[in-house]
Amino acid sequence: MVPLQYYLLLSAALFCVGVFGVLARRNALVFLMSVELMLNAANVVFVAASAQYGEVDGQVFSLFVMALAAAEVAVGIGVVLALYRNFKDVDVTKATTMRW
Repeated sequence: MVPLQYYLLLSAALFCVGVFGVLARRNALVFLMSVELMLNAANVVFVAASAQYGEVDGQVFSLFVMALAAAEVAVGIGVVLALYRNFKDVDVTKATTMRW
């Protein structure tokens, strides 16, 4: 059996890559993929802890996180389409001009 620390290390690495993608990139698609990486890092922790302690709570939380990720993708694609339609680019820094 793989120790829980390995899963926590993997999850921390995934989360750090996701945070770097959110903070360093301007492309909306990369931004959304980075958020997905951070959500998947949380899923790894939930499932690993669930397997370690023999409970199903972590797997249930993981399903809720997947549902949240699906909703985030649906809203994110709408935002990306609106950005592209208005600016012919998916740069998130141009969204500051989209005010009332």
